[in-house]
Amino acid sequence: MSWDFSTEPEFQEKLDWMEKFVKEEVWPLEVIDTDLAGFTRLIRPLQDEVKARGLWATHLPPEHGGQGYGQVKLGLMHEIEGSTIFGPTIFGNQAPDSGNSEILALYGTEEQKKKWLEPLLAGEYRSCFSMTEPAPGAGADPTMLRTTARREGDEWVINGHKWFSSNGMIADFLIVMVVTDPDNENQYARASMIIVPKDAPGLNIARNIPNMVSEHEPFGMGHSEIFYEDCRVPVDNLLGGEGQGFLVAQMRLGPGRIHHCMRWLGQARRAFDMLCERSLQRTGFGGELARKQTVQNWIADSAAEMEAARLMTLHAAWKMDQEGPSAARKEISMIKFFGAKVLHDVIDRAIQVHGSLGFSSDIPLEGMYRAARAARIYDGPDEVHRVTVARQVLKGYTPPEGPWPRDHIPTRREAAQRKFAAQLEAVVHGLQRRSWFRARTAEVEAG
Repeated sequence: MSWDFSTEPEFQEKLDWMEKFVKEEVWPLEVIDTDLAGFTRLIRPLQDEVKARGLWATHLPPEHGGQGYGQVKLGLMHEIEGSTIFGPTIFGNQAPDSGNSEILALYGTEEQKKKWLEPLLAGEYRSCFSMTEPAPGAGADPTMLRTTARREGDEWVINGHKWFSSNGMIADFLIVMVVTDPDNENQYARASMIIVPKDAPGLNIARNIPNMVSEHEPFGMGHSEIFYEDCRVPVDNLLGGEGQGFLVAQMRLGPGRIHHCMRWLGQARRAFDMLCERSLQRTGFGGELARKQTVQNWIADSAAEMEAARLMTLHAAWKMDQEGPSAARKEISMIKFFGAKVLHDVIDRAIQVHGSLGFSSDIPLEGMYRAARAARIYDGPDEVHRVTVARQVLKGYTPPEGPWPRDHIPTRREAAQRKFAAQLEAVVHGLQRRSWFRARTAEVEAG
């Protein structure tokens, strides 16, 4: 039996270095006011240091410059990176580029890897993943895709309307999910993935959608609304096989959800640290807030919930490493909705302890709180993941026969009496003999 919660010493040294590096070198970037060119100059030396330590783009195999780390190691790294919005960028695995690079590595042709993957990994390109559509198109239900691509000679002609396409405004290329075989009886074989260059004719990136965090998204990052209007790209831009869109998407989304959940834990830990420090610093009603039972409850609940979410997420990562994304489907869905709630609740408690200061923009909590709300929606809303978990759990159950529940006591009593009938009869017989013997003994003694 193998059951080990330890981290190999060599990798733990890397994690220790990462934690110190992120706090001392990356956190300060949050409060620097600069443009994209200035930011790029600031982060290049940091990215070079990460590369020199072999920690750049570690989600990819060595032939693409990564380490080929499994999901457990990647999860532990993302926990540290997630404490700041800029952490993943410094380590070469920011969304959506990390997921796009994974599917390019898995399904891309050699030409596609050379043209799109290599400059993406070098930090020369940014990418976009374009899947979600406004109603009545695909949101939580991807089978409702309405964007189409039809073959015309040696080109794909794409038509449709997407939105919340991450980083569409600054992307050098987009990976778009489209319907290529609308008449296929298998609804999961109708869609395909196609690479769209930013200068493709008919590509109209209309705007970044205003939202709860858009004012604070730097350098044009955000979630774009895009119109594909007879957008033409070469046939060779098909990523994976025709009709494999859902397969490619699942290979991208499964690991991505684990990375999200571990990054949320990094955010939650930072908020928790702020909660604890402020509870010891702030006084009122005769003592530190840390001495008040309500605040102590918040600390205890937050610590327990974060630990539960962490263990659940690492278990999902371990199962994916051992058996693949399909085998970990239930675990991945479970951590997605549970982790999002933990993130929200810990940040909310931290704001409450800070009072009006927590509500202000003088500390990061209010921005973290707004960003946390989106965690319950992107990569599948809570409700969909709960349905997935329930369905997977119920596969292990069958309804009892007859009208009564399996633990109906009168029914169980009858079954137990039948099961032990011989023994019970022997017991009764023994009791009767004993009673008869006692009666005879009493008669003799009385006579």
